[in-house]
Amino acid sequence: MTDTGKRRRETPGVDGAALAAELRAAVRGTVDLGTTARALHTMDASNYRRVPLGVVAPRDGDDVAATLAVCRAHGVPVVPRGGGTSIAGQATGTGVVLDFTRHMNRLLSLDPGSRTAVVQPGLVLDRLQEAAARQGLRFGPDPSTHARCTLGGMIGNNACGSHSVAWGTTADSVRELSVLTARGEALRAGRSWQGAPQGLRDLVEGELALLRTGYPALPRRISGYALDALLPEKGADVARFLCGSEGTLGVLTEAVVGLVEAPRATALAVLAYPDESAAAEAAAGLLPLGPLTVEGMAADLVPPSAGLPRGGAWLFVETGGASGAEARARAQSVVRAAEVMDALVVTDPAGQRALWRLREDAAGAATRIPAPGPGSGTDTEAWPGWEDCAVPPARLGAYLRDFRRLLAEYGLRGAPYGHFGDGCIHVRIDFDLVTPGGIARFRRFSQDLAALVVSHGGSLSGEHGDGQARAELLPAMYGPELVALFERAKDLWDPDGLLNPGMLVRPDRLDENLRFAVLPREPVEVAFGYPADGGDFSAAVRRCVGVAKCRTTTVSGDAVMCPSFRATGEEEHSTRGRARLLHEMLAGEVVTDGWRSPQVRDALDLCLSCKGCRTDCPVGVDMATYKAEFLHHHYAGRRRPAAHYAMGRLPVWLRAVDRTRTARLVGALASVGPLAALGRRLGGIAPERDLPRPAVETFSRWWARRSREQGGRRTSGAGARVVLWPDTFTEHFTPTVGRAAVRVLEAAGLTVVLPPMVRGEAVADDGPGRRLAARRARVCCGLTYVSTGQLDHARTVQRRTLDLMEPVLAAGLPVVVLEPSCAAALRTDLPELLHDDPRAPRLAAAVVTFAEALERYAPDWTPPRVDRPVVGQTHCHQHAVLGDAADRGLRAAAGLTGELAGGCCGLAGDFGFTRGHYEVSTACAEEQLLPAVRSAPGDAVVLADGFSCRTQLEQLAGRRARHLAEVLAQGLDGPEGTGEGAAGR
Repeated sequence: MTDTGKRRRETPGVDGAALAAELRAAVRGTVDLGTTARALHTMDASNYRRVPLGVVAPRDGDDVAATLAVCRAHGVPVVPRGGGTSIAGQATGTGVVLDFTRHMNRLLSLDPGSRTAVVQPGLVLDRLQEAAARQGLRFGPDPSTHARCTLGGMIGNNACGSHSVAWGTTADSVRELSVLTARGEALRAGRSWQGAPQGLRDLVEGELALLRTGYPALPRRISGYALDALLPEKGADVARFLCGSEGTLGVLTEAVVGLVEAPRATALAVLAYPDESAAAEAAAGLLPLGPLTVEGMAADLVPPSAGLPRGGAWLFVETGGASGAEARARAQSVVRAAEVMDALVVTDPAGQRALWRLREDAAGAATRIPAPGPGSGTDTEAWPGWEDCAVPPARLGAYLRDFRRLLAEYGLRGAPYGHFGDGCIHVRIDFDLVTPGGIARFRRFSQDLAALVVSHGGSLSGEHGDGQARAELLPAMYGPELVALFERAKDLWDPDGLLNPGMLVRPDRLDENLRFAVLPREPVEVAFGYPADGGDFSAAVRRCVGVAKCRTTTVSGDAVMCPSFRATGEEEHSTRGRARLLHEMLAGEVVTDGWRSPQVRDALDLCLSCKGCRTDCPVGVDMATYKAEFLHHHYAGRRRPAAHYAMGRLPVWLRAVDRTRTARLVGALASVGPLAALGRRLGGIAPERDLPRPAVETFSRWWARRSREQGGRRTSGAGARVVLWPDTFTEHFTPTVGRAAVRVLEAAGLTVVLPPMVRGEAVADDGPGRRLAARRARVCCGLTYVSTGQLDHARTVQRRTLDLMEPVLAAGLPVVVLEPSCAAALRTDLPELLHDDPRAPRLAAAVVTFAEALERYAPDWTPPRVDRPVVGQTHCHQHAVLGDAADRGLRAAAGLTGELAGGCCGLAGDFGFTRGHYEVSTACAEEQLLPAVRSAPGDAVVLADGFSCRTQLEQLAGRRARHLAEVLAQGLDGPEGTGEGAAGR
C-alpha cells in the first residue's frame, strides 16, 4: 500500500466544519455531515463497516465535480453509492459518500429504434424495466435486488442476475459511460479507446501477452479490473473496462445502456433432482436449448409449503416465446430433455412470480440456517463473504462437492444456490465473525476456498465484486504480475488514491473493519425475550443484512413493508435505515446517546409498527418490536409525549367513560369544535383528525342485557364453545362488530362465551356477561401500551389478563379475536414480552381469528351467499402475523369476489392520530387503499377487519367499511341486508 492510499483511507485531521461549509457552498444538492446521515451509511449489505464523514446527494454532474474538488482539497476519500446493496463492502468508506438515489435517479431518454436508454446512476432498475416494457423491451441483467438496486451500482459491480445465460452481464449491455475522474476530468468512455485517460493505452499495449493469458475464460468472471476489454481484438472498449471497477477509477454521472427484446410470453420449468450436485451437473446440459434462466436451489432454502415438485434440489428454467403456447412448448422440451425426479411447468404469471420470489428472497433466507435438530437452539446466523464465486458451468457439480467437503473440514454450514447455468454460486456461511478465534477461522477458510475456486478454473467473484471481501486474495487468482498491473491502472485514473480506497487494489485485509466488532459482547438488558435470537437484542439487530427489500418503492401483491419509506423516500424511514441506527446506537461510536438517542427516536417516530417487516423482510427483522423496546428505554423515568398518555392508555380512559356512563356526553363534547381542538392539542393528536366517539352501549353491556332478556336461555348451537375476546375497539367503539360476530358464530352452531372478569371464575355460557360488575377486571392484549413502549404497563395488563384467562386455558377453549391487531399482539407480543410466564404461549396458541374459528370449529357450516365484489385492504398485522388463508376461503364461500389491496392503511393504531403524522398517514392510504376504494364498482362491499382501517376510510374517503363478521351477519338476512349503510352502531 502506498502512503497516499493509507492516508486517504484514514482521513486524519479533517476539519469537519470547514469541509461541510465548503461542500454546502459548492453543491446545490443535499449535504449532510450529521449523525443520522453518517450512521445510515456505515454499512452496505456486506460484513463490513466504515464510518463516513458525511453524505452528499448531488443534483447533477456539476455537483459531483464540485464535491470531488472540495474533497480533493481536504484529502478526503469519495465513495459512490447506489442502493447500498453491495455484498463485498465496496459501498462503505471513511470519507464522503455520494448518494445518487435522491436526485440523480432519472431515466433521461429511451429510444426503441436503437434499443438504448440514457440513465442516471441513481435510477432503480425496475423503473427502467417498467419504461422499457411499454416498448416491448427490457434491460437484460436483473439481480434479485432489482426493485431497489441502481444502474450505477450495477455498472460498478458488473451485476448479472438470473437471465445472464441469455443476456449476459451489465458490461454486455453498456454502450457509453460519462465519468468524472478524481481530478475532475470529464470523460465519455466507449469503444476504440474513447474516453481513455492519458497513459492507459500505453499500459495495455505494453502488456498484451499478460492480458491475453491471465484471465480465466468463463461467463461470470467479475473479479479484478477487466483490462482484457481493452485488447484490440475486443474493440478497446473503455466503457466495458470500467464495469466492475467499483467506483475506484471514476465517478459515473450518466450511462447509455442497451436493451433487448422482451419475450411476449414466458413459462417456467421447475426441474427436481435428488440433490444440489445433481442439479448442478445437469445445468450446463440445458444451455443448448436456449433458456432464459437456469437457476438452482436446494431444499434447505425452500419452505415445505412452496409446492415444488418432489426432490432435494431444483432448477428454475425459464423459456420465452412469441405466445404462451410457444413458451410452454419450449419449457416442455426442457422437461423432456432433462433427466429429473419430477417436474412442473408453470405458465400462469402469478404462479411464476410466486416461485421467483422464493429465489429472490434466498439472499435473506440464507442468513438464518435452521438449528441442526429439534431442541438444539435458535437458528444460526450466516453471513456473506463467499457470496458469489463462479466456476466453469461444466465443473459446477464437482466444485460443489469439494466446497461441501471444505465446509465440513472447518465445521461450517451454508446453503448454496444461484446461477447454476453460469456456474455462479451464492452461499452464506455461519462464520463466527465476533470472536478472535472465529475471525481467524474465517480468514483461513477464505484462503483455502480461494485456492479451491482457482483450482477449478473459477473467479473469486461471479457477480457482486471483490470489494474488501475478496480483493486481498486476487493474487491467488491472477498472480502478482496482473495484480500489479491493476495497481498501475488505478494510479493512472486516480493518482491521489481518492476514489473508494481499500477496494480492489491495495485492499484492506478481509478480516478488518468487520461490522460486528463494535457491538457489545454481553447481552443488552431488554424487556422482550427475542426467542428467535437467543434473547440477545444485538443479535436481533444484526438480522438486518442490508438486502434492502424494505426500500422498494411499490407494493407487490399483498406485501406491506415498508410504508413509511415509500411515503418519504428517506433511508432513515426504511426498516434497514432504522436497523442501521440501532446498530450504531449499540456500537456507541457515531450514535453516542444510547437509548436516549434523539436520532434513533426520530427515525423510529415514523415507523407505523405495521409489523410488515416481520414477514416481508427476508430475514424477519421485526422493527415494531424494536421500536417498542427503544421507546421503553428512551422514556424510562422521563415525561412521555402527550399521545402516549392519551392513546397509549386508551383502554383506561374508555373504561372510565364506561364506568361513569358518560359516553354520550363525551361524544357530544367531541362535536364541539373548540373543545375538540383543545382535546386534540392536550392529547398530542393531529388537528386534522376527527375524534372517534365511544359507543353509548359497550359490547359487554349489550351482552349482559341480551343475557338478561333471554333469561339465561342458551341461544347457541350444540357445537364447540368459543371464547369471544372483547378487544378495546370492539368493546368501546364498534360493538356492532362484536354483535355481528356473535350472531354468525351462533348461526354456525358454536356456543359463544366471554372471558371471565374475576380470577378463577368459571367459563359459563352466560355467567360473565350476566354478572357484569363495573369494577371487575377486563382482559386486554396490551397493544396500545406495547406500541407506545410502555412495556411495564403492558406486562402488568397482560399478567392480569393471564390470571383471568386461566379457566379458559384449563378448559382448552379457542379464543376468537375480531381485531387483527389485538390478535397479533396476543400471538406475538404477549409471549415475547412475558417470556418468563408459561401461560403466555398457551394463550397465544389459543388465539384464532374470526375466519379461523369458523374454518376449524364449524367446518360443515355454509355461510350465506352475499355474491358481491369486495374492495379494501388486508390488515397489515393479519398479513404479517396471522395469515389470511381462512379469510380468503370464507369470502369465497360467501361469494365475495376480488382481491384486497396490500400495503398499510396508514392510520395504524395511534400512529395516524399522533400530531405530525397526518401527512405520512395519508400518503400511505393513498398508495393502494384509497385508489382501490375509489375505483371499485358501486355494488362493492368495502371490507376492513381493523378498526384503524375502517376509521381511515371513513375520515379520508367518507366510506363506511365493515368487518367480515358484519357482512356475513347481514347476509343471514338475505341480499337486501348487505348494503353499505345497513348496519349502524
